[in-house]
Amino acid sequence: MNEKVAIITGANSGMGFEETKAVAQKGYHTIMACFTPKTAQEKCEQLIRETGNKQIEVIGIDLSNLATVRAFADKIKERFTHIDLLMNNAGTMETGLHYTVDGLERTISVNYVGPYLLTRLLLPLMGEGTRIVNMASCVYPLGHLDFPQFFDRGMKCRWWWRVFPYFNSKLAVTLFTFDLAERIRERGITVNAADPGVVNTNILRMQMWFDPLTDVLFRPFARSPRHGADTAIRLLLDEDKAGQTGTFNRSGHIKELGTKYTQHPKMKELWERTEEVVRPFLD
Repeated sequence: MNEKVAIITGANSGMGFEETKAVAQKGYHTIMACFTPKTAQEKCEQLIRETGNKQIEVIGIDLSNLATVRAFADKIKERFTHIDLLMNNAGTMETGLHYTVDGLERTISVNYVGPYLLTRLLLPLMGEGTRIVNMASCVYPLGHLDFPQFFDRGMKCRWWWRVFPYFNSKLAVTLFTFDLAERIRERGITVNAADPGVVNTNILRMQMWFDPLTDVLFRPFARSPRHGADTAIRLLLDEDKAGQTGTFNRSGHIKELGTKYTQHPKMKELWERTEEVVRPFLD
């Protein structure tokens, strides 16, 4: 089986759609891992028409429900012997404090724990040359890892504000990228983080009383989804990115973060605590 296989989460809209299109144009058997499969199927058919690649399909996944993440991974393992690309693109910024069926704050689950589990489950299908790209964000310096509140509330403060779990989840994604890259470096699997900048997607809309102000101040200066996805697409496909691992990337280039992040004092604890959370769903 020589076909190249790519998986993109949140593939039916925004940057995920652009990443999926770019990968499909390169001839990959492309799996659109989506929360709303019925809606995503329409986008899938559009991409088949636009790219001429008939090997594009939708498989449902809910990153806020770890059992569905496991079920998704099981389907992939049943059908494929290897994976060439994994793009952990899907993300959210919840408008209120919402708990998942696993007892996690939903933003933390969708942005970090779900992608962590998916990656861990699919690692057996990966080998020399496989590329993993995680969608990070420029807000990682604003994040904090306060345990155990990080997992069950997304933040430590008594009063809850949606931006803090988002900041914290993106710091966790960044640290996960650095940590995983070192753990699997000898296998020839690369792991990198992409910062898209401020992008004109639904996450930018705060859905609160200052929505109009947000649109006026930020949306006119935001990047298009294609522009925002550019760094991730380069990490997935460009020849000069082969072998590059354990990096944080912005505007198509490596951004050095320094030991404050590459050797973050809570990196090991984050891995160990996340392993405890996902252990019931691991092989």
